[in-house]
Amino acid sequence: MNILSIQSSVAYGHVGNSSAAFPLQRLGAEVWAVNTVQFSNHTGYGAWRGQVFGADLVRDLVHGIAERGVLPGCDAVLSGYMGDAAIGEAILDAVAEVRVANPNALYCCDPVIGDVGRGVFVRPGIPEFMRDRAVPEADLATPNQFELEWLTGRAVTTLAEARDAVAALQSGMRAEGPRCVLVTSLHTAETPADSIELLAAEGGGFWRLRTPLLPISVNGAGDAIAALFLFHRLRTGSAAAAMEAAGSSIHGLLRRTAEAGSREILTVAAQEEFVAPGTRFAAEPC
Repeated sequence: MNILSIQSSVAYGHVGNSSAAFPLQRLGAEVWAVNTVQFSNHTGYGAWRGQVFGADLVRDLVHGIAERGVLPGCDAVLSGYMGDAAIGEAILDAVAEVRVANPNALYCCDPVIGDVGRGVFVRPGIPEFMRDRAVPEADLATPNQFELEWLTGRAVTTLAEARDAVAALQSGMRAEGPRCVLVTSLHTAETPADSIELLAAEGGGFWRLRTPLLPISVNGAGDAIAALFLFHRLRTGSAAAAMEAAGSSIHGLLRRTAEAGSREILTVAAQEEFVAPGTRFAAEPC
């Protein structure tokens, strides 16, 4: 399996490609990582160094990969944090180029916009680009609850409202693709106070995965689960199975991180969770 992953990167810690690439590699996938930014650390620290790369550099790197003649073997493109909207256009150009080489390739868009409690934390213009350009081109989308609400303009306070919002998001996604959606960090009126949920949808079906809520707040878990969900959806062809595998692995990763009291997710130390999660959670139709 070959995945072209275009997103941010940090020297210290695990977000963006620095969170997504290793779990994919641990599972046996080849990752062609193209970085949209190179920072010293994630921005949650409040201070960082580095730079946002230009769209021309992203295009140049993708063209260099294409010149190796390998794009027909690319199974999917994964995108996350974009830095600015111009880089987003370069990512969509890459998606189009891959689809010409391999019409069966999937595009998974992790529409990084913001989160509950933090609000929008990306640069101006990026939320609109995600809504109007990136998600409509996607075969798979992995918003968190806040991003689902922003993208659809719908409040999500109940499971029924979450399903309706997902259906609205799917209606605007690429008609030729599977229109597969994973909602992360979901907490509705039906969610127990000690739990957190994932919601997957595809082909008119909806499935929920509930895991214990852990006493932890870290960056990078969303990037990792988007990558894992894409991998397992490619492997199994099932949104429900992909959610079970990805959700179980991320819970194990976060549990290990919480036990260690680490501010950074233990992507390397807890790597066995990607291959054989310590606890497997089952999806239920909803």
